[in-house]
Amino acid sequence: MNEGQNEPRRIVVGVDGFEASKAALRWAIHQTNLTGAAVEAVTTWQIPSGAGWAPAGEMPNYAEDAAAILGEAIAEMATTDPEVKVQPRVIPGRAGQVLVEEADGADMLVLGTRGHSGLTEALLGSVGQYCVRHARCPVVIMHAKQGRLEQTPGQNAQGSIVVGVD
Repeated sequence: MNEGQNEPRRIVVGVDGFEASKAALRWAIHQTNLTGAAVEAVTTWQIPSGAGWAPAGEMPNYAEDAAAILGEAIAEMATTDPEVKVQPRVIPGRAGQVLVEEADGADMLVLGTRGHSGLTEALLGSVGQYCVRHARCPVVIMHAKQGRLEQTPGQNAQGSIVVGVD
């Protein structure tokens, strides 16, 4: 958690453009009304292995593509509460490592998970598992269906909360 007395409160959200990450961003925007924390939306990118074989002119601009996905997600979720300003961050590197580093000193890290049904819904992906194991702050995991709650700030949301204590 944010242990520094002079550090501003902040919530770091991992955004990959999928519905679950948008649900995480929506939740963080609502949460900032309760905590006063700033919201930092982080997306990562890396050049896939084997991409070096592509001709230079055909190589996609991964940073630009990641920034576009993040911008679209922020614009879509900004309607949740237009008063809340979300700071976008596009950072090269492995998603789990980057998110844990960016969440250092944050009040919490919020992620989405894309489990679809049954057992897969209960499982975390590799990024979620990495963050839960290595983050030095609380980690909130949102399922896409949880993010569909249409409510205004101040309303009570209904849903499950699972707490793990180490």
